[in-house]
This record gives sequence, structure tokens and C-alpha cells, in this order.
Amino acid sequence: MDRDDHARASPEALARYAARSDARVLAMDGLAPLLGADGRLRRDPMGGEGGDLAFLGLENGAPLFVALPDLAEQDRWAGRQAMGHLSPAELALFGGARALVDWHARHGFCANCGGATRLAKGGWERDCERCGAMHFPRTDPVAIMLVEQDGALLLGRQERFPPRSYSALAGFVEPGESLEEAVAREVMEEAGIAVRDVSYVASQPWPFPSQLMLGCHALADSRELTIDTTELEDARWFTRAEVAEAVERGQDATGFVPPPRIAIAHSLLRRWLETHS
Repeated sequence: MDRDDHARASPEALARYAARSDARVLAMDGLAPLLGADGRLRRDPMGGEGGDLAFLGLENGAPLFVALPDLAEQDRWAGRQAMGHLSPAELALFGGARALVDWHARHGFCANCGGATRLAKGGWERDCERCGAMHFPRTDPVAIMLVEQDGALLLGRQERFPPRSYSALAGFVEPGESLEEAVAREVMEEAGIAVRDVSYVASQPWPFPSQLMLGCHALADSRELTIDTTELEDARWFTRAEVAEAVERGQDATGFVPPPRIAIAHSLLRRWLETHS
């Protein structure tokens, strides 16, 4: 996917792209994707969309857009179930489009003066018609971490999780914090555990609505938990054997149910098993 940033800044180039016979619009139902008979994201021919379009980029050379409808309400989890059936490339495309559509639906007015905003730069900016302030799609960094102590992992669950499901602890990186500081603060706040030797592992965009999950690993010297029940319903230490059984059997695991495969928490668990034999 070529995001073609130079074309975003040129209304003439965007108009030429939209007029091409191979131009397509990513089909969505609000914030959820529409899939074709082949199970892939549907890409419809241009025509009759009405309203604003955001330019996603060039997919194998063909212009691809997404419509920006007026959404009175946004279902926070719309599209999550469908994500489990998409390939990594399709998942990335949908994630970006969903986050962009959701952002536009939420930012029709200027945070600076309250004036109406209008689409700019191919949908990657909104400008205030009153004071001229420029607004850009936001990405919120979230630290998500596996905490290890003597061969066991600390995992937690929130009340909204499915039964028996546990996952890595996570929390937003606050202004003025480094990623390492955010990891240490979140683990202490949620579980009462001090951690050290924080290391970055990998990242994953998570469009619910616009997070960037920053996967980390940290070490703890104690297993004495003090759980913040306003944040977590439960937190527990799991042995390597328990983690391996959960990752291998999924919903059929006898101990706990791991996070879904589309989530970076699942990848963190798999990596830990592979590197901590």
C-alpha cells in the first residue's frame, strides 16, 4: 500500500485519482467492514457515494478511498469479530480505514474555538473554518506488557472479558512519560508489583478507536499482588506449562483462555514461549 502523501496535498491529483476507472471505495457499514464472497474486504467501484471521501492510498497502483459517513453513534467494538477472518494485509487496511472514519465522525468541530471543521489533505487533516486551526488523526500509545518472575507470567482480566480469559496488563502512556516508565507505573497501579529491566518487543495498531499497542517485557522480583479492583477483576501468576496449554488449545484450554490471535498480547505470549524454553 502506497499512501502517496504527495497526492494527499493536491486536490487536483486526488480528483484525477477519483476519476480513474480502476479507482475503488472500501465498502464499510459504519465502522464495520463489508466482506465479499471470497471473505476479503469489498472494494466497490467509485460512484454515487456522496459526501466526503478519504484517500487511503494506491493499492497495487489503483486508487483506494473510503467514504466518511455521518455517524450519529459509534459502536466501540464494531468490526472486531470480522478482524479474526482477515489476512494481515487486509487487517492493516481495515484498521487504518476504521480509525480514520471514526476520527472524522468525532471531529466535526474545532477543539480550539468550537467552529466547524472541513476535510483537508485527502482526509488526513481537518481545518477549522473559523480560526484556521489544523487537526490531525490521533494515535494513542498504549503500553502492553508481559511481567515475568522466575519463569511465571503475570496476567490479568477485566470484568468485560469473556469467562476464564486472561491477557497482558496494559495502559495508556501518559504525557511526559517514557514507555519504560509507563510500564512500571501501570503494573504498580494495577497489580502492586514493582518491575525492572523493561524491554520493547513489538507494536500493533489497534483501531478501537486509535491506539498503537507497544508490546513490552519486564521482570519482577516479587509475586505479592495488590490488585486494583477498579481496573482489574483478577490477576494471577501462570506457569509456563499453563501458558503453553492455553496458547495451544485456545478456547478448549483447561486453565485459562488466552487473548485472540489478532491481538498483540497473543503474539507476546507465543514469543515468550519460544524464547523461554
